[in-house]
Amino acid sequence: MISVIFVCLGNICRSPMAELIFRKLAEDRGLALSFDITSRGTSDEEEGNPVYYPAARVLRDHGIFGTHRAAQLTKKEVVNADYVLVMDSGNLYDVLNLTGGQFSDKIFKLCSFTTHPRDVADPWYTRDFEKAYADIYDGCEAFLNYIVHKHGDMLGYDSRH
Repeated sequence: MISVIFVCLGNICRSPMAELIFRKLAEDRGLALSFDITSRGTSDEEEGNPVYYPAARVLRDHGIFGTHRAAQLTKKEVVNADYVLVMDSGNLYDVLNLTGGQFSDKIFKLCSFTTHPRDVADPWYTRDFEKAYADIYDGCEAFLNYIVHKHGDMLGYDSRH
């Protein structure tokens, strides 16, 4: 099983969107049981809150459903994860700071797997949840393709059980 943590600042917009999008992509490919997927925030200011309503609405509009409660990322979670995927350069800095610069081999910006590497702009400030969705979807799809290519032998747990 491959452990993936998606990370943004508050864990109410971008990272839960990525968690739910990636989960749906994995399910659609018959790979849901091959992954342990979660999301976290670098801050504790939204701890316990659900997905922000405009983000949840955009997900529903695209046929993606699920529940989530915000939680702050811990160093232990980074240590135990296979991949930590952050939404932007600020999140990358925060996670590297949390870990004392360790584990950089498993910490990536989500859209670094795409053909157009970029930060996912924070829709809390831009108010453009549809653009955030498109960027996150692109990143999740590219990341899943990367995983299938790199770890194909580890996948397919669903079909074997």
